[in-house]
Amino acid sequence: MNILIACEESQAVCIAFRQHGHNAFSVDIQPCSGGHPEWHIMDDALKYIDGDCEFITCDGVVHKISGEWDMLIAHPPCTYLSIAGACRLYPRRGEIDPNRYQQGLNAKKFFMKIYSAKCKKIAIENPKQLKIFNMPNYTQEIQPFQFGHPYTKLTRLWLKGLPQLVPTNVVSPIGPFVPSFTGRKDKSKYGYAKRGYDSKNRSKTFSGIAHAMAEQWG
Repeated sequence: MNILIACEESQAVCIAFRQHGHNAFSVDIQPCSGGHPEWHIMDDALKYIDGDCEFITCDGVVHKISGEWDMLIAHPPCTYLSIAGACRLYPRRGEIDPNRYQQGLNAKKFFMKIYSAKCKKIAIENPKQLKIFNMPNYTQEIQPFQFGHPYTKLTRLWLKGLPQLVPTNVVSPIGPFVPSFTGRKDKSKYGYAKRGYDSKNRSKTFSGIAHAMAEQWG
């Protein structure tokens, strides 16, 4: 299948589908960190989500997709939509930061363009979102510990033309992947992702989830 993984610089999902024999490409405005520039398009993902396109991967090779993609999997930016940013959207009780709210509306517009793409099989991944943005109903919630990683990190999936993911290796979680602002002293139980400027590590797809997608949807 021809598969586009939108907003993915880590290439975790792209690599998983490649390992299962599919013609998968990642696209992101950032250079890839997955080690396969020959499968990565460094550009605005919205240019390619409807298929029927020509593009150049980071190794300089030209590719052409005729018609729609067979599958579109996307990880749109969640910074301004996530419930984790509530304290920034509402700096004081009853007050909304207008700039932050507008950024959230822009993020929703981006999300909806992917959600409405010309593709029969679509999966969009995002964390729990703020109610104020009135996002579409999600299909499923999953956790890393259902796929072999002993952490909690709630992820929502919006699915079109695809079945819900079935857990592959349920383990006991030892703690949250991203620490919260608490006084807890035993940081050894956290995942390696940190707060602040470590957003790239916080947003990477767990390998167990990526392989479950490739095995069950591919």
